[in-house]
Amino acid sequence: MTPLSPGFADPVLDAQACFRAVLEAMSRPGRVVVAGAALRPPAPLCRAAAAVLLTLADADTPLWSDAGANAEAWLRFHCGAAFVTAPDHAAFVLATGTPPALDALQPGSEEQPQRGATLVVQVASLGAGHGWRLTGPGIEHEHRLAVTGAPGGFLAAWAMNRARFPRGVDVVLCAEDRLAALPRTVAIQEG
Repeated sequence: MTPLSPGFADPVLDAQACFRAVLEAMSRPGRVVVAGAALRPPAPLCRAAAAVLLTLADADTPLWSDAGANAEAWLRFHCGAAFVTAPDHAAFVLATGTPPALDALQPGSEEQPQRGATLVVQVASLGAGHGWRLTGPGIEHEHRLAVTGAPGGFLAAWAMNRARFPRGVDVVLCAEDRLAALPRTVAIQEG
């Protein structure tokens, strides 16, 4: 058994700071923000993904993860996450490797679109610059987001996810201590 590394140094203040960072990222799609810089979660969990889940997941939000037993034990201990065995039953889905297909995740319903899953995907790197061109609510004209290590076929799957609005899946991309959010309303084009 591997000993558990610490979570947030100050659980209340650090979770509040991370919540503000996630809110900033969701309200300004594609903007890269820092979260969890001081965390040391077990591999393969990156600091930003760990911070997002410590902030948003709890015993009432079903979580699915491919991060392995050490990361699962760490998340169970620090946020009381209730793990499920299938990603389509999860409110939060953590993908440290190849994520499940967007259309296989819980999209919510017309009456309760807020029940759509949030997919937290770890990628190699994130930054402002050339790459994806984002448009939609929260973006004045367009925003550029450089993503390295996005899942194959992500942009086509994203277009289909967006077409289900108001239902659909929201995505939080994480790399090291940086994150960027993709609410289901945002349109993404390559280049």
